[in-house]
This record gives sequence, C-alpha cells and structure tokens, in this order.
Amino acid sequence: MSTASLRRDHDLIEKVIKAMDSTIQLLNDGKQIPESILLPVIDFTKNFTDVCHHSKEENSLFPALEQAGMPKNMGPIAMMLMDHERSREIGASMEESAKEYLSSGDSTKLISDMRQYVEHITEHLWKENNRLFMMAEARLQYVSQKVDKELTEIEESKLKDLGKSREHYEKLAENLTKDVSQ
Repeated sequence: MSTASLRRDHDLIEKVIKAMDSTIQLLNDGKQIPESILLPVIDFTKNFTDVCHHSKEENSLFPALEQAGMPKNMGPIAMMLMDHERSREIGASMEESAKEYLSSGDSTKLISDMRQYVEHITEHLWKENNRLFMMAEARLQYVSQKVDKELTEIEESKLKDLGKSREHYEKLAENLTKDVSQ
C-alpha cells in the first residue's frame, strides 16, 4: 500500500497538532509556555512535517501519480503543492512569532500563527487522507512496492541529513502531548 507510510506520518503530525491546539488554549488562558515546549513544536513542523513528510510526497508520490496520468499543474497535485507552500509560509511565520514570544512574552502573533497552522494542516491532512490517498491507491496499485521503497528511502535520507530519526520525532510528539496536558 503506497500510502501507508504517509498515513503513519499523518498520525504523528495529528498528535503534534493536538498538542499545538492545547498550547494555544494555554496561551489564551495566560499561561507561560516554555522554550522546551515551543522549540520542539517548531522543529517538528519545520523538519519532520516539511523536510521529511512533504519531501516524501513531492519526490515520490506526486511523480508516481503524474506518471499514472494525473496532471501536476492542475487538480489534486497542484492543490497539494500549493498547500505545502502555504504550510511553509505559516511555519516560518510561526517560528518568528515563537522567537518574539520567548523574548517579549507577547503571545498575540504566536497564537494567531499557531491557530492558522493547526487549521491549515488539519484541512490539508483531511484532503490527503480522504481524497488524494484514495486516488493514489487506485492509480498506483501496480507500482506500490516501488513507491513504498522510495518513500522509505526519502524518509531515511532526510532524517539522516537532519541528524534525527523517526523515533526521535515519535518521542517528541509523545512528550509534547504529555507536557501540554499537565
């Protein structure tokens, strides 16, 4: 199944999104969020979600779908590429507002950026899980082993370049979940 690896990524991303949602609530309630929670969130969104996960889609899934007849410049692939670019923009803004918050204590922009990120990624994951991946499974059934291998190789390569592992990000997600619920 060519989308199994990507769905596993989505499950992990959703854990961090839930932790972000809790963080937004804590900030709205006037609680101070330490660097030890904010910086792992930024690391995850920037490195796992964008560098690792989006690379898997952009360098393996989307080209495979294009080879299977799905156009890249319109339709689902074009929409997902635009979504990826938007998540990068929001993520960069969120990184800046996190730095600003940590130095000034003013959480207004951070709350806004985090809320935008949560809403955007939640909607994006829904579109991929419920539309794109279903199309991919139908179109790529004959090349699923090749795509699965590529996805694994891309994940391993991107994480190795970052000096991190999947286990690192799984543990990060678990810790964030625990930290924001306390």
